[in-house]
Amino acid sequence: MRVLIVDDDAGLRQSLSLLLQESGYEAAVESDPDAALRRAGSEAFDLILCDVRMPKMDGVSFLRRYRGEGGSALLIMMSGYGTEDSALAAMREGAYDYLHKPFQPDEVVMTLRKAEEREKLRREVETLRTSLGAGVVQDLVVCESRAMRDLLELASRVARHNTTVLITGESGTGKEVLARAIHRMSPRAERSFVAINCAAIPEHLLESELFGHSKGSFTGATADRAGLFELAHEGTLLLDEVGDLPLELQAKLLRVLEEGEVRRIGGREPRKVDVRVLAATAKLLERAVEQGEFRADLFYRLNVVRLHLAPLRERPEDVPALLTHFARQAAQRLGHPVSVTPAALAALSQHSWPGNVRELRNAVERAAVLGGDRQLDAKDFALGGMGLNGNGNGANGHGTGPLDLKTQVEAVERVAIQRALEASGGNRRQAAGLLGISLRTLFYKMRRLPVHY
Repeated sequence: MRVLIVDDDAGLRQSLSLLLQESGYEAAVESDPDAALRRAGSEAFDLILCDVRMPKMDGVSFLRRYRGEGGSALLIMMSGYGTEDSALAAMREGAYDYLHKPFQPDEVVMTLRKAEEREKLRREVETLRTSLGAGVVQDLVVCESRAMRDLLELASRVARHNTTVLITGESGTGKEVLARAIHRMSPRAERSFVAINCAAIPEHLLESELFGHSKGSFTGATADRAGLFELAHEGTLLLDEVGDLPLELQAKLLRVLEEGEVRRIGGREPRKVDVRVLAATAKLLERAVEQGEFRADLFYRLNVVRLHLAPLRERPEDVPALLTHFARQAAQRLGHPVSVTPAALAALSQHSWPGNVRELRNAVERAAVLGGDRQLDAKDFALGGMGLNGNGNGANGHGTGPLDLKTQVEAVERVAIQRALEASGGNRRQAAGLLGISLRTLFYKMRRLPVHY
């Protein structure tokens, strides 16, 4: 391992350098903190031994500047008599440990060995995360196509960083599913994943949803309320359909992303938030920028890394895997086996799927409900009001499932409620609003149908 020694005492630099070389380390020395920062920025070091008190810069300032410039080596502070408080302050800022002068050779070597072991473990975890990342995301995002596998490998690499990601693709391609997978693979996986559909909430309520409000700030604000940024603190926030965000809120969102703090409506004090932001949209944001519908500065801030989900019609090889996945889910919900004939599989693979993965999921749900526990044929899948024959075309203009109107209406209602619950992240009140029914009616229908979420 490479160690950089930063100390204005020439004798200490020399003795430490000799000790570390004898113990198998590669040691470099600097007397000037500024020179040490420049060297640490241009060369790779695993550990830095830094004196707490130096003429030009104290150890805490050195640590802050080093981390601010992107340095990642472990720092061990060296403190003399009367400077232990400064060493402890450095540890609160992120230093790994400190050595109290005068120190014994064995003490120095033992401290470095512990730091070395920690760094080795960190690298092993990072390597494991990298090697397993693509596999984890592929378990969450079902696919077989080469294009999707390449996309998911990129997603697994992006996940471990705090980078803002813009996920694009047609409606129904699975943008939120991909966002959840990125969160699951990120260092924030144990924290909250919060999603909001910017197109589903009225403009006058959206600011309060995002940033919160203080009691009495507007009619109906009967209590202080945290916004979604605060609820997602130390976690991930997905801004779905971000292209529909009003221009005024775009400016406020940009300020939050730049400053890392939110101000509630009617609030006086800003609140610090640590949130990893993912954004998704079916719109072409470049065109929206040209037309003045979307701020260019916000677009560039969101578009740090872009992940584009291709429509299902461009990756038909994914249909069999998705079909199997949704059939398994339907079987668990309905309590009976769900399978399809080879003819049905061939027909479904040839369909254009204008509604993408969401349309396929709903088609499987409907066929499984209406077809019962028998093997489903191509005729059981009604797409766009038409059944499918073995060639993927209409079969006499009619589906062949049960014609009982009540059964068909209930099947449609069940799918609609399921979609509303998924769109609202399980929020029953919001789902009822999306469906245009009362919360009481939603609960009644969920018990009667039943709907599981």
